[in-house]
Amino acid sequence: MTKSKATELSYEEALEKLESIVTKMEDGDVPLAELLTQFEEGTQLLKQCESHLKAAELRIEQLKRNKDGSDSFEPFETTAQED
Repeated sequence: MTKSKATELSYEEALEKLESIVTKMEDGDVPLAELLTQFEEGTQLLKQCESHLKAAELRIEQLKRNKDGSDSFEPFETTAQED
């Protein structure tokens, strides 16, 4: 699953797709070739979710510092970075 940053899924969309893949895999009715493809897609979705969560964590830290007046505010980019 290769997505450009412009078409990257939101956290919620990626999590929903990931949960769907896990459910299919747990059912045990997936042929091996499809299982491997779904595992690969799930891995990419997991990376996207982790990236979104890391970005949110950094944003919270920026907001905390700004509230305390200890650092100047830096604009926040909403696109997550791919590995």
